Amino acid sequence: MSLFYTHLLSWSALLLVIDAVLWHLAPFQHRVTRVGLRTGLFLIFSTLIINAGVSPLQAPLLADDPVAQLGATALGILWWLYAARVLTEIIGLVLMRRIGHSGRLLQDVIGALVFLAAIVAAAGYVLELPVKGLLATSGVVAIVVGLALQSTLSDVFSGIVLNTTKPYQVDDWVMIDGVEGKVLDINWRATHLLTSVGTTAVVPNSVAAKAKIVNLSRPSNMHGVSISIQVPNHIRPRRVLDALDRTLQGSSSLLLNPAPKAVLKEAGETMSEYVASGFIAELGKKSEVRNQLFDLAHRHLEAAGISRQLDGVIEPSTRARALLDEVKIFRSLSAEERDRLAQGMVAQQYAAGEVVLELEAVPDSLFVIATGVVSATLPDGTGQTEAGRMGPGEVMGEQSIIADTPSQARFTAMTSSIIYRLDKSLTRSCMEQRGEVGRAMNKLQAVREQSSRLALMSNPLPIKKGGFLGWLQKR
Repeated sequence: MSLFYTHLLSWSALLLVIDAVLWHLAPFQHRVTRVGLRTGLFLIFSTLIINAGVSPLQAPLLADDPVAQLGATALGILWWLYAARVLTEIIGLVLMRRIGHSGRLLQDVIGALVFLAAIVAAAGYVLELPVKGLLATSGVVAIVVGLALQSTLSDVFSGIVLNTTKPYQVDDWVMIDGVEGKVLDINWRATHLLTSVGTTAVVPNSVAAKAKIVNLSRPSNMHGVSISIQVPNHIRPRRVLDALDRTLQGSSSLLLNPAPKAVLKEAGETMSEYVASGFIAELGKKSEVRNQLFDLAHRHLEAAGISRQLDGVIEPSTRARALLDEVKIFRSLSAEERDRLAQGMVAQQYAAGEVVLELEAVPDSLFVIATGVVSATLPDGTGQTEAGRMGPGEVMGEQSIIADTPSQARFTAMTSSIIYRLDKSLTRSCMEQRGEVGRAMNKLQAVREQSSRLALMSNPLPIKKGGFLGWLQKR
């Protein structure tokens, strides 16, 4: 009998070693397989010890063989701990499927309770200890420990509440108690945030449960973005709001619904504050879109003759000359050369929806946008795809200037616009005198060709149905 129990102990110990090895070797992605293997090994372990006469529900009766008695007792205790481990893994698998990664804390707490119950059961059934006295003693100890760890327990239970209500999850961008960052982990004590400056902020769960939480990642496909502009009080608000409306229309990143809007937020003694706001689909582009809106607001305000300085307004007579200072391809020109170039610029007004430059047209001028928003669209085989939007200080028709090449896009005014025409011969003369202008023009053309390709790639052609179903539809 002793030999049998000795071999049983060896086989059972080997089975536990096999379980530990398989658990660490199996990839974490195959969690269902891992839990299934562990459950199967537990059933084999249970079958071995029960067939050998060792019951986890009673103490072994082998007083004549101390070695067998010790081995059987160890197997009974191990059965309870093994059962607690398997049950914890099954509960964790269910929680991960239902509430995702945020269920890890709840799994840990439930696992601790399951192991505590297993230890008490092993003490009562296998070791035949007085469980009632043990529970009474442990209750007193629990009260003492609870008072000593009051703040820690508050973090634990607050963490359970946060995981249950799920105001945020791992990978969400949140603001908790004035700290903004990306949620890296939610454990039994605290929430770990990765801030925008690359540091880690640890917010105790008890603080997070009481604090105001702003989840910047929800809803997942709509995120607010806004800019604030201050303008002198003597500027008529309607002029500023019109310029900011054109600013919002000039950004193709903003969602159409809810519609972006510009409002006068506050009027001070000398300056008035205006806010332009909208929504974007991707949170990661928030900073990029804000920078774009600030740049567009500056250009549209300047194009409307509005200066944000206290000295007020740009004179209309200098509008063409001031516009050349904003055009990148002419930045290498001297002030005298820009003065001469401005004298040859002719303004033309376009209504919203009017075509400025048609597809395949070869214009005789370079177009320079002074005010308004212009949309560039490309043919995609089934219709038109928007490649981008342009505002004050940007040019059109550079292909014609370089090599009399037809326009590859249609340019349409989205708002009422003022656009200057600069004669082709005058522009080419400027390119011959200044090589930097020609190089800038060629670089602009290359960048726009690449943007056009990317726009078409992001809007693939619909796949035509073929085969037998396609043949039936044609009949």
